[in-house]
Amino acid sequence: MQRFFTFTSPYLLWLVLAIPAIGMTFDALTSTNPRVFHILVHPSGETSARLLIILMMATPLAMLLKGWRGPQWLKRNRRYLGVASFGYALMHTVFYLLDNASLATILDELPRLYIWTGWIAFLIFVPLALTSMDYFVRKMGTWWKWLQRWTYAAAVLTLVHWAALHNWNGLAPAMIHFGPLIALEAYRVWYWYLRPRPQVA
Repeated sequence: MQRFFTFTSPYLLWLVLAIPAIGMTFDALTSTNPRVFHILVHPSGETSARLLIILMMATPLAMLLKGWRGPQWLKRNRRYLGVASFGYALMHTVFYLLDNASLATILDELPRLYIWTGWIAFLIFVPLALTSMDYFVRKMGTWWKWLQRWTYAAAVLTLVHWAALHNWNGLAPAMIHFGPLIALEAYRVWYWYLRPRPQVA
């Protein structure tokens, strides 16, 4: 397992991350089911949310599990996971638009909580994904880290977007998925700001 985290190629990681997308794309292009786009809206969005949760768990896991290479591997590959999360969010948005196939319907649904929170989360994702390359990391300097902190806002909006589905029937699955991240972030806050510290003589 330690060797896996040390030597895993980014190309292998991209292949693994792309497998669900390949399956969804195949279904979208070949299925004769008239509701295929509607069917694909949820799994594409769920995959995006899961990848977002995993990448955000990297830092608090590294704090909690000091010395274990798993969280360190996640930290090194956060940008890959982030871009993949955006890719599935983009698929989720495209499937939603194709499913509705009507600008009037899309605009009518926009005031709904689970709709506008999803749109804002997606719009936040766009600059985060576009600036994920090494060039922008070097060019933007400290501003790049400031921009990446908007991931937290996107995560909160994604949680609300998922939970508010179907008159809040999505609350339980959303909390099951986001629960570990919430717990780890609570630990992170406790560790940095609330834990007892030795008194300096």
